[in-house]
Amino acid sequence: MEQLNPSDLKAILHSKRANVYYLEHARVMQKDGRVLYLTEAKNENQYWNIPIANTTVILLGTGTSITQAAMRMLASAGVLVGFCGGGGTPLFMGSEIEWMTPQSEYRPTEYMQGWMQFWFEDEKRLAVAKQFQHARIDFIRKVWDKDRDLKEQSFYLDDRDIQTALDGFEKKIPNTTKVGDLLLHEAAMTKQLYKVAATRNKMSFERNREQGDLANDFLNHGNYLAYGLAATTLWVLGIPHGFAVMHGKTRRGALVFDVADLIKDAVVLPYAFICAKEKMTEQEFRQQILQKFTEHKCLDWMFDQVKEAALSSKSGDEA
Repeated sequence: MEQLNPSDLKAILHSKRANVYYLEHARVMQKDGRVLYLTEAKNENQYWNIPIANTTVILLGTGTSITQAAMRMLASAGVLVGFCGGGGTPLFMGSEIEWMTPQSEYRPTEYMQGWMQFWFEDEKRLAVAKQFQHARIDFIRKVWDKDRDLKEQSFYLDDRDIQTALDGFEKKIPNTTKVGDLLLHEAAMTKQLYKVAATRNKMSFERNREQGDLANDFLNHGNYLAYGLAATTLWVLGIPHGFAVMHGKTRRGALVFDVADLIKDAVVLPYAFICAKEKMTEQEFRQQILQKFTEHKCLDWMFDQVKEAALSSKSGDEA
C-alpha cells in the first residue's frame, strides 16, 4: 500500500476543507498509514476511515479514546482535536476554549505581527472589533439573501423585524467608544434575531445554555462547531487565541469567540430553530450545519476577515 507523506496531507488548504467530525463511543487509531475510528457492534468491530487531508477539526465526545500514532498523523495533516462532552459541548481539553493544536514551526508570522501592531492600543483594537461586527452583519445579509432553505422558512432579508435588528446594530457601531458597549449592542441584536427565528418557527424561546430544550441545545452544539472552525483559522494564521478584540481579555480562548461570531448568527442561529421545530436528532442537526458551513464558505469568510484585520493594520503603519 502506498504511504502518504506529510507534505501530501497539506495539499488541501484549510479554508477549503469540508469535514468536521464529532465522534462518540469510538476509538481513534492509526492503521496502515491511515487514521481510522473503531466502533463496537454486537458481533463485530467496524472500522471507518477519516479523510484527514480534508478535515479541519475532530471533536471527541463520550466514550472516546485516541492513540499517540493517530495524533501524530492528525498533527502532520494540520487537524485540530478537542475532547468534549456529549453532543459536542462543553469543550474539556485543552486549556479553556482552546484546542489541541498541531505543533508546527513553519506557519506564517506576518499575521501575528500585524495583529500585534494594533492589539496593544485600545483605539485600534476597538476599530478591529467594529470591523468584525460590520463583517458579521454583512455575512448575515449575504447568507439570508441567497439561502433557499431559509426563504422556505420565511426568513426574508427585507422583512421589517430583520431589517430593524441588523440596521439598528449597524447604526450604533460607528458611535460606540467602548468594547463593553459594543458587546451590549451585539447582544441586543442577537436577542432580536432569536425572536425573529422563534417567531417564524412558532416557538416560545428564552436563551439559556443550561435549559436543555432542543433550540438551546442546538445553539450550543452549532456554536461549538463554529468555535472549531475559528480555532482552525487562528492556528493556521499563527495568531494565539488569547489576543481577543471583543470578548474578555483574561480568557485565553476569547479570540475564538470573536472569530466564530462572524458566522454564528448567519448560519447556526436560524438552523438551530428550524431543526428544533422539525425535531431532528443531534446527528441530523450537525449534518445540516456542516453542510451549510460548506455551502456558504464559512471557513473562507473567517480566513478573509482575520487576514484583512491583521494586514490592514500592518499596511496602514507602513503607509
